[in-house]
Amino acid sequence: MGYNICYNFVKLELLTFKTFIKSFLFIIILGITIYFVIDKIQYKNNIMGFEDYSPISTLKVKQTKIRKAKYPFIDVHSHQFDMPIKDLNNLISDMDSLNMAFMINLSGFRGYYLRKSIENINKTAPNRFGVFVNIDFEEIDSKDFIKKNIKLLNDAKAIGAIGLKVYKSLGLTDMDNKNHRIAVNDSRLDSIWSECGKIGFPVLIHSGEPSSFWNPKDKFNERWLELKQKPNRYLDPKEYISYDSILSEQHEMFRNNPNTKFINAHLGWMGNDLDRLERHLDELPNVVTEIGAVLAELGRQPKRAKEFFVKYQDRILFGKDAYNVSEYYTYFRVLESDDEYFNYYRKRHAHWKMYGLALNDSILKKVYYKNALRLFPSIKRELFIKN
Repeated sequence: MGYNICYNFVKLELLTFKTFIKSFLFIIILGITIYFVIDKIQYKNNIMGFEDYSPISTLKVKQTKIRKAKYPFIDVHSHQFDMPIKDLNNLISDMDSLNMAFMINLSGFRGYYLRKSIENINKTAPNRFGVFVNIDFEEIDSKDFIKKNIKLLNDAKAIGAIGLKVYKSLGLTDMDNKNHRIAVNDSRLDSIWSECGKIGFPVLIHSGEPSSFWNPKDKFNERWLELKQKPNRYLDPKEYISYDSILSEQHEMFRNNPNTKFINAHLGWMGNDLDRLERHLDELPNVVTEIGAVLAELGRQPKRAKEFFVKYQDRILFGKDAYNVSEYYTYFRVLESDDEYFNYYRKRHAHWKMYGLALNDSILKKVYYKNALRLFPSIKRELFIKN
């Protein structure tokens, strides 16, 4: 009997010990689980999207506020789609605040719309605005296409238009009657470019897009955010002509029309490769370029960009593209100041920082207005005479 009591006692002790061990292990496992769950919740609560991440820099550097260009300037790349009915007095007030002496509206379209735009300008401020005419290239197979558009160009010039704007659809999405893509260098258009040269119409042409728009939409694409926010800008290589091919078409068209002046918009989408852009300008003396919508490429490489401006100071025009008063301030700051590490105004274009080029007065005057005055003799010199 004593044996049984002892046995039962030992058995009870073992059971109690096992229960203790199990309870202990359960508490340990439960604690670890709770720790990881809490950590996961805290981590998740601290996660934010790239679009939301906008840290305020603690870097203490000079910050130059420039709300007005140092010299009067000509914006050769603006879009005022409501020009026929726009209150131009309000627009002029904006322009005066920026020191913009002259604006070129590239979206003049044609026919009645163009006439009403020019009437509004002539009624309000004939010396402050210029308008470009636009051609519908998808009519290329229509009867008398060349004859009609040569007349369109001459009629536009007669009523006051000062150039031809070619949209990016030519070469990318414009189709002829056989549903074939119309190439930028399509020989059926040669007479159009030639006529522009004869009548003194500069051609501002936008061909292609940034090369990143053709690249995979992954973590390695520096324009990923833009493609996420604007998915229609992605150019699937399976569906679209390649970046290099469309630039080659454009450059061949320039080469074939040496007597026509071309403005290759947006630095020809070569602002990220200034060596290539320099070779392009060296080869084609009838081509100049402008900086609309590509300031971010220049502001992230200030030393190299300044070299480019010094070397090609007679071939660069001021352009902005989308019209927004406050965005001009960043243009002025990049061109005029020597500031470091400041924000671009649109994150999807540039999540990197900007640096000022500190261009000298001589170069600033050329970029702001002198180079454009050579292309557009109808612009009144009196707007710039004091400079």
